[in-house]
Amino acid sequence: MISKIRRYGCVALLLTTFGLTVPAFSAGTGLVFVSNEKTHNITVLDPKDYSIVKWIETSRRPRDMRFNNDNTLLYVACGDDDVIDVIDVATLEVVDHIPTGPSPEVFYFSPDDSLIYVSNEENSSLQIIDVAEKVIVGEISTGAEPEGVVVSDDGKTVYVTSEVADMVHVIDAETQTLTDNIIVGTRPRRFVLTPDGQELWVSDELSGEVSIIDRATNQVTHTLQFLPPGFRQVDVTPVGMEITKDGSTVYVTLGRANHIASVDAASKEIKEYVLVGSRAWGVALSPDENTMYVTNGLSDDVSIIDVPSMKVTQSIPVGRVPHTVRIDD
Repeated sequence: MISKIRRYGCVALLLTTFGLTVPAFSAGTGLVFVSNEKTHNITVLDPKDYSIVKWIETSRRPRDMRFNNDNTLLYVACGDDDVIDVIDVATLEVVDHIPTGPSPEVFYFSPDDSLIYVSNEENSSLQIIDVAEKVIVGEISTGAEPEGVVVSDDGKTVYVTSEVADMVHVIDAETQTLTDNIIVGTRPRRFVLTPDGQELWVSDELSGEVSIIDRATNQVTHTLQFLPPGFRQVDVTPVGMEITKDGSTVYVTLGRANHIASVDAASKEIKEYVLVGSRAWGVALSPDENTMYVTNGLSDDVSIIDVPSMKVTQSIPVGRVPHTVRIDD
């Protein structure tokens, strides 16, 4: 594992080499990574002033991104080249590629980082990849256009959304078998698991809802609907979600409605809406949860939100069609 001091030193050396000012990052760097679908790169932002540290060129159409457990590597699903790129966080360079099936969209690691579960949009399947060997060790058929993937904390259950079938597939990770299908809203996209492991939240893009599933029964217990002021129901297309560490609040991006919603997780009540950029898509919280980052796919920027006041403080231009935002915490 690369130590925090060594990682900072490598980043500093890289920036100095390129003639850039070296920011004074804290442990973990705090760097903000934004994948851009149409410019085939990742924007790396300095959290101190949101200046661009580097543009990382990737394979074509980078979308979902995830760090490994020790945050030394950032993995990026690149849909048009059927590959997951691997970026060294210390050097900000692509250092490896993992082949996948057609059009990898969203993926998730097993708890020990040994496996990647990736949805293959064109192949209508969930693929299981051995990270060390870079080989496919399993493939499970799903409904058409699978997207969202999440793995339970104990690694025993994998959930996958099917956009066309309007359902969540439940998969036993050990046997690699489909055990249940849960009907949700129209075009389900992404997940969040509550920290207590009891609920699975699913964004339903075209019905403008979030379905909340009781994991003990695999039943939808609540359906949340959203309507920011001045927008029509048809404009509300929720996709990205983020939950606070204590599980008290869920933030939901509302797509074409150009807002993010704050939801009380216990009462299931919408607390407020915040206007952001055009087609709010991805969302991430800073480690202290005082800052929120929202990628806006049609205005090609990232909205920076001060969480205590729930006000947008800045909009930062990035590449074309920003998709996912992740933070090295």
